[in-house]
Amino acid sequence: MTETLSLSIFTIESDLKPVLAFAAKKHDEADAFFRDEAVRTKLRSASSNGVPLCDDLSILRIRLANADERARYREQMAERPPTNLVAIFLVDVDAG
Repeated sequence: MTETLSLSIFTIESDLKPVLAFAAKKHDEADAFFRDEAVRTKLRSASSNGVPLCDDLSILRIRLANADERARYREQMAERPPTNLVAIFLVDVDAG
């Protein structure tokens, strides 16, 4: 019997502030995304209202998204054209 896994939504927090939500089938996949240096580089280079989302001293952690974060993720993904993009910011990010 082959079962397909539904996507779970995960949140990355920076210093206890939720900043990024993304989808993954398994926690291992979510952990791999979380540990990807490109993701961490993007988080370090992004800012909200002129304040960096994180820096080299920030404490980052991953957890399952709460109901509001899941709803925001689904809403933003529905508004975008279909792509391989799996992550959305949970904060307003400065253009740049």
